[in-house]
Parts: sequence; structure tokens; C-alpha cells
Amino acid sequence: MAEERTIEDLTLLVTGGAGFIGSNFIHYMLKHYPGCRIINLDKLTYAGNLDNLKNVEHDPRYEFIHGDIQDRGPVRKIFKRVQGVVHFAAETHVDRSIMSAGEFVLTDVYGSFVLFEALKDSGSDVEFFLHISTDEVYGSRDEGCFKEDDPLSPSSPYAASKAGADRLAYSYWVTYGLPIIILRPSNNFGTYQYPEKFIPLFVTNALEGKTLPLYGKGTNVRDWLFVEDHCQAIDLVMRKGELGETYNIGANNEVQNIAIAQRIVELLGKPESLIKFVPDRLGHDRRYALDCQKIHTLGWKPETDFDEALAFTVRWYKENTAWWRKIKEKSKDFKDFYTKYYRNRK
Repeated sequence: MAEERTIEDLTLLVTGGAGFIGSNFIHYMLKHYPGCRIINLDKLTYAGNLDNLKNVEHDPRYEFIHGDIQDRGPVRKIFKRVQGVVHFAAETHVDRSIMSAGEFVLTDVYGSFVLFEALKDSGSDVEFFLHISTDEVYGSRDEGCFKEDDPLSPSSPYAASKAGADRLAYSYWVTYGLPIIILRPSNNFGTYQYPEKFIPLFVTNALEGKTLPLYGKGTNVRDWLFVEDHCQAIDLVMRKGELGETYNIGANNEVQNIAIAQRIVELLGKPESLIKFVPDRLGHDRRYALDCQKIHTLGWKPETDFDEALAFTVRWYKENTAWWRKIKEKSKDFKDFYTKYYRNRK
């Protein structure tokens, strides 16, 4: 096991920090490490939202830079100021990748390449670069669990773009000896998640009395990881993770989508008739499941009970309607995307 790194007084670059997991991670770090400083680089695409960070925007330890990870000049300048990197920035929504894959390749693969090149040219000040991948790079599996050394077989353009960046990250460790660690988390849920994703979409639709569009028969299985537990795992890997290694991060909460939908309407006191089955997603993976023994050996296990975390998440969206209504009512992109997507799937 590697000697534990000290992160208390480091300056960290967080890419995509205005997004769902990135903003939760920034909150986590500023809360738990008073001496840590954060530079948040975010392009503020449709899913980037500075409202996620309203309560830290005046914290002297926090700095926001509006920029694109594909822009080499500014990225190189930032790398001269940091000692650690946590790379979240990516296009992540599978449905959008099915309709328009090009932006996913540019952001997820080329954008990551620009960051790796900046890391290579930055000298030795950066102690670690955590590349946040996804369990979807493995593809689907009917039985058993994927281990970190299993072959990657992505099914969607999104998953393929993440797999490309994942393997590019590894190549920069092997070829150049850069301090890269890869994390493959399962499906995250929690506060500040953009309301096109499954759980926040269903919660907010139910609150509005709208239908909950469930793909196929709703029998697809996902392992649900509460975002706070994910942040704790990242924290541990920053301190104890072996350079050049890959770590699966899952919570062993395998639940069918139909069960999630039913639980959401139950928690909100809404009728189950709101759930409407729609044509299945193209290439829809049936099940994701991870073997997480490797990160367990480091000392991490999820702390949050799934039912409690789901109830907390549903309650948060119920109590923060101004946050998500602002997105759903003012974002023409959001409305047009779903109108077009579901029309094409009929």
C-alpha cells in the first residue's frame, strides 16, 4: 500500500465542479478539509449550475473559473497552480449520446486528452490525478460482478466515450508515468442532480403530477450509490490510492428501475398510475454490478442506508422546488430534448 498522502493543504483542480457529483464533492472537501483550496473549472453547459455552489461562492478557499477543458492554454495555466486533480467534467446522459454522439467524443475523450497533456507538461507538482470513469464502461452483465481487470465492452456512445478516456488515462500512466488513478463508480444519486436523470426526473415529474416515463418493462437493474458515499471514496483514494490503479466504487444496492419508480410515488403519496411504460432505450444495458473488494481493502465501504438516502433525496427535491423549477421551466433545451426524444421512440 502506498504511503498516505496529505491533502489538507493542497490546491485541487476540480473539473466539472458545477455539475452534480462535482458540486457535492466541492462541498464535501471544503467541509472536511479547512486548509484545502479548490479551483473549479467548468464550461457551464446545460447541466452546469452555479446555484449548486451558492453557499460557498464567497469562501476564500474556493475559486470558480469559467472555461472549457478542451482549451489548452487556460488549462495549462491552471495546472501550474495545483497539486491534485479530480476530473469529473464529461457529457454523461446516455439518451443524449444516442441522439448526438459527437459532443461526447469531444468532451469526454479529447477534453480528457487535453488535461493529460497539461499534466504531462506541468512538471512534478501534481501529486495525483483522479480520473472519474463509470461502471458503464464494462457493459451489461446478467450474473456476477465486474472486477477492475475485466474487459471493457461499452454499449452506448456515452459509455464508449468514457471507456476511451478511461483507457487513455491508463496509457498516460504506463507511457509517461503520470500520477493517474481511475475510479469507476456506479449510478450516483442525491442532491443537485440535473433533473433529466432517472431519479430526479421521476421525483420532479411526480411533484408536478406528470407521467414518469419508464423504459421497457422497468426491469433493468442498477447499483445505486449515494453521492456522499462516493465523495468519501474519492477522499480515501486521494489519500491512499495506488498510482496507476483502477478502483470500482459501488454500494451493492441493486434495484430494478420499476422498484425505484414505485418507491418514489409511494414516498410522495402519488398514484402509481403516474408510471408510464415507454419504448425501451436503444441498446439498453440490463444490469450493472461491481466487485468492490479492491477499494474495500483500502478501508472504504458505503455508510448510507439506501432506503434512507432515497427518502432524503426525494425530500430534498420536494423542499427545493425553486432549484429544479428554474431548470425545467426556463431551459428550452431541456423541454425540446425530451419532446424530440420520446417522439422518436414511439
